[in-house]
Amino acid sequence: MSILNRKAKFQYHFLEYYIAGIQLFGTEVKSIRQNKVNITNSFCYMKNRELYSANMYIDEYKFGTASNHLVNRERKLLLKRKELNKIEKRLFNPGLTLVPLKLFFNDKGYIKLKIVLAKGKKEYDKREILRKKDVQRDMQQFIKKYKN
Repeated sequence: MSILNRKAKFQYHFLEYYIAGIQLFGTEVKSIRQNKVNITNSFCYMKNRELYSANMYIDEYKFGTASNHLVNRERKLLLKRKELNKIEKRLFNPGLTLVPLKLFFNDKGYIKLKIVLAKGKKEYDKREILRKKDVQRDMQQFIKKYKN
């Protein structure tokens, strides 16, 4: 089970990948197990030499009581100090950002977040991708049409 950020591949050029743990509440883990998560609009940022994820939507747990979590709260990401220092240095470059790519369970059952250091694509890059998809789809339809 994994939750993907499909828009990220279209909007960014990927430079470096990192796997981070997340500081979560119990009700958040239960909601993630039920696939009630959206990381499409989320992003990561540095604050006080620590890494946080913002705008990650984790729906309230259905059976949670008054101790239920806030759905869009900022969550601390857990990385080694060496990796945090490297990311902090790289983020000073203009145009670079950290984007969550994939939320998954590792072999031990812990929830991990695959984040990527990325640079935004230009508009003409995005148009080129859409153009290639259109050509590929037309070719498939043409082949299917004349194969029968």
